[in-house]
Amino acid sequence: MQSKRTPPPVAERVPVVRWVRDNFFSSAWNTLLTILIVLILFKALPSFFEWGVLNAVWGAQDHTSCRSEGAGACWAVIAEKHRPMLFGLFPYSEHWRLIVALIIFVSVICITLSRRFWRLKILAPLWIANLGICSLLMWGGLFGLEYVDTQQWGGLPLTMVLFTGTVVFGMPIAVLLALGRRSHMPGIKAICVTFIECMRGVPLITILFVAVNVFPLFLPQGLEFDVMLRVMVGMAIFFACYQAEVIRGGLQAITRGQYEAAEALGLGYWQMMIRIILPQALRVCLPGIVNHIIAAFKNTSYVLIIGLFDILSATTAVMQDPLWRLFTIEAYLFVALIYFIFCFALSKYSQNVERWLDEGRR
Repeated sequence: MQSKRTPPPVAERVPVVRWVRDNFFSSAWNTLLTILIVLILFKALPSFFEWGVLNAVWGAQDHTSCRSEGAGACWAVIAEKHRPMLFGLFPYSEHWRLIVALIIFVSVICITLSRRFWRLKILAPLWIANLGICSLLMWGGLFGLEYVDTQQWGGLPLTMVLFTGTVVFGMPIAVLLALGRRSHMPGIKAICVTFIECMRGVPLITILFVAVNVFPLFLPQGLEFDVMLRVMVGMAIFFACYQAEVIRGGLQAITRGQYEAAEALGLGYWQMMIRIILPQALRVCLPGIVNHIIAAFKNTSYVLIIGLFDILSATTAVMQDPLWRLFTIEAYLFVALIYFIFCFALSKYSQNVERWLDEGRR
């Protein structure tokens, strides 16, 4: 005869109740903070909803509709100014090239992030083709496309180019610096430590100024590198120095037994690092790595001070139009939404990667 099972507590039968209790009312301080935030939202949200939705102007032929009495947010400014905001100084008639390049670029990123395509024979030719096509579309000069100098690149494509270059060039440098800092060879260790500490001791703005204004002074006469390349290399080195310390933390978490087991198998230094140590170390420090990648995306806005127009600086320049200057908040909210979508998607993807990597360890 089966015994009658005791029903679970009410909170267990309603998981959301337990989640709310654990996350918002777990202590007196959390309860007080939750009540305070709810009161602030209760006060602010209706006004924001009225301004941003109910009384908002979603479309207008000119700015006069947004200036009428009782009008809320002027989202019409996005429709009016979205092209210079997204594409900067790029020739207006050639914006279609940037749209095609962005579609191809984002599609390749989506394919790359899917683990079913994590094979070198798939990703290597895919990225070579991607970079070739996107470079052709942005530079032009072939197949009847108008040549566009990098000084005219701007907006969201420039942000994506700088971010991609920073991460692609910066990650291998970061791994080498982290390995060099833990090297048993004093010379290599001293070089890596000095390089990392020196670069971490100056702000990114200083590195950008050096890359744009100081570095060309040391080049031989007649030799010149594109300003975009110099900025990208500077940002990649800055990113690599911070990322190297994160990776070094992951390397320190690997036990001595892993090294000894690899050496017992007869693996050389690089085989041991590539096949045994680095996969485990990168898995350990994955949250920190993603954190710096997100920071690298937002750091692209620093190029404003050296005269490049990423999406944020392009928006700032566009909103100097006296007819639409009053609606700068709406324009910046639009840019903030783009930043948020990218950073949030990257954060959620990193959580999925952590879940995939933990599948074999449960």
